[in-house]
Amino acid sequence: MNNACLIVFSTIQFQRMKNFFRNAAADFPAALVVFLVALPLCLGIALGSGAPLFSGLIAGIVGGIITGSLSGSNLSVSGPAAGLTAIVAVGIGKMPVYEAFLLSVVIAGVLQLIMGFARAGFLGDYVPTSVIKGMLSAIGIILILKQIPHLVGYDADFEGDETFLQHDSENTFSGIFSGFTKLTTLAIIIGAVSLTIQITWDKVLVKKAKIFKLVPAPLVVVIVAVIINTLSLHGTIPFLLQKEQLVSLPSPGSISDFISFFSLPKFEYLSLPQVWTTGLTLAIVASLETLLNIEAADALDPYKRVTPTNRELKAQGVGNIFSGLIGGLPITSVIVRTSANVNAGAKTKMSAILHGFLLLFCVALIPSVLNLIPLASLAAVLIYTGYKLAKPSIFKALFKQGYDQFLPFVITIIAILFTDLLVGIIIGIVVGLFFVMRSNFKSAVFIVNDHNKYLLRLRKDVSFLNKPILKRRLEQVPPNSFVLIDATRADFIDKDVIEVINDFQQHASLKNIKVELKKSAWKPGHKVFKDHSMQFAEAM
Repeated sequence: MNNACLIVFSTIQFQRMKNFFRNAAADFPAALVVFLVALPLCLGIALGSGAPLFSGLIAGIVGGIITGSLSGSNLSVSGPAAGLTAIVAVGIGKMPVYEAFLLSVVIAGVLQLIMGFARAGFLGDYVPTSVIKGMLSAIGIILILKQIPHLVGYDADFEGDETFLQHDSENTFSGIFSGFTKLTTLAIIIGAVSLTIQITWDKVLVKKAKIFKLVPAPLVVVIVAVIINTLSLHGTIPFLLQKEQLVSLPSPGSISDFISFFSLPKFEYLSLPQVWTTGLTLAIVASLETLLNIEAADALDPYKRVTPTNRELKAQGVGNIFSGLIGGLPITSVIVRTSANVNAGAKTKMSAILHGFLLLFCVALIPSVLNLIPLASLAAVLIYTGYKLAKPSIFKALFKQGYDQFLPFVITIIAILFTDLLVGIIIGIVVGLFFVMRSNFKSAVFIVNDHNKYLLRLRKDVSFLNKPILKRRLEQVPPNSFVLIDATRADFIDKDVIEVINDFQQHASLKNIKVELKKSAWKPGHKVFKDHSMQFAEAM
């Protein structure tokens, strides 16, 4: 028996190792791309939140290694999120010390664990597909608009900001105009070369030789950009970048310096009310953003795999507990990094995990090398990622599906562009649900007529929302007519609707209207339709 169990276990482990090596050719290059994208975003979000810079890197490391390992998603990447920046900034401002805010992050993680076990993950299933597609396209447009200033060397706004009103008193559009008034020649050169490399790599080179599929274009972009920047430092190129136009990582001088970047929460502040209210706010917003991003990640997945949302909430909860305990920012599933992961060709969650290890090792061992990377090159990577998310073909496809799909899609995009991700998504959900309800409302009651003969067909679920139009149309039936009420296709009929039909049957004879009720498989014990002297049970 023991030998049989050992054989089965060994077989399973062998299969896992086989799958790992089979997908490594796709996952490791993708991890490199996500690492390059995540690096400035982790720093930028920490800066925008008013937190220590290293706290953003801690959140990125934990999001990759801890949450990535526990998550059931194959492509989602977690880390510090721009959507939490305002909440984090306000929360830190309310606390006597940063270590008190870390308690809020731990509390948020515990609450997310509870929500996961309470099966609250179903909430993400109620987001219409058109809204999810609108969110993805909006993120693509935001990436393009927000990264244009960084592409030309204007870095007044922090990396990763997704809100319309920026911290530098500009907005998305005025920031672009300000960028074009303060151009940096070398940043423009690096940005142009970086975009050219990606387009050529994607449209030409990948189609000519398989070797180009194994090397991610963003890695080539960064290497070329570092070379150009190094040549400028040695005077070979007559232009220079300022320090703020490069990646800026904290550089520990020793192991003890590196360890000092981590901090523990101070539990003596656990009695403060603001610690608990901030933790609750973080838990709710982070969970909503995660569920929305998971839906988007599944929509991007070329294999259309489905993520278990309750497990995702648990994974995020554990991640936030770890992040808070060692000095990190709160984390969520992040659509920008996830999009970069998908576009880089990742196949399994190993890419997310590896990106976390890359963050850890590179930040600990080679921060001085990473500080040579121009932000303009990373801006080019994000701009090209944004283009893939918001290609014109996506708009054309939604337009062909009809205005009930296209309008929620466009409204979601506009709402996100002029507010922020979470507010825009909520607006999009409201609009999307309106069109869903409208579609169900119109299709539940079908009425046609031929001269003085009328067919009223009840389909699917006929709710009280259908009562006004049904009542109005029945009262418009002229005298001396024949009305056939067909309820055979209805799964449910609301009592208010039954009452309208019963009332019409009772007074139809006064207008010499003949009414016939076509019933389905009636179930005994339900409320009845009344047709003169006959009784019919409610259709269910």
